[in-house]
Amino acid sequence: MNTDEHRSKEVGRLLREHDALTESILGCAFTMANTLGAGFLEKVYEDALAHEIRKVGLKAEQQVGITVHYDGIVVGTYAADLMVESRLVVELKACKSLEDIHVAQCLNYLKATGIHTCLLLNFGTPKLQIRRLSL
Repeated sequence: MNTDEHRSKEVGRLLREHDALTESILGCAFTMANTLGAGFLEKVYEDALAHEIRKVGLKAEQQVGITVHYDGIVVGTYAADLMVESRLVVELKACKSLEDIHVAQCLNYLKATGIHTCLLLNFGTPKLQIRRLSL
């Protein structure tokens, strides 16, 4: 097997693992959303989703600090709602609808962390809204 074939197989394996992780998190989100419904504060959904994710055996960290650097100095700090397995950001909202500013927030988290994918989930509507964002 040449180097390009090896890289291609490795990339394919990583994508399958990543898709499986995303699917697991979405399954947890649907379970939780169907039980709680809309109308709670964002923190309630964060705590409940973190619990569901941990129940399926995944590592979920809440309010993970993200530091933004510019020209060798720290210019800002943020907190992502959830980080799963140290390789996927999950940002939660409880609002009427997702807006461009929410998407921009997630993309900035990805730039600052070097992580490639963020799930943006809105529990503020009767039907769970989902955006999968990647860099």
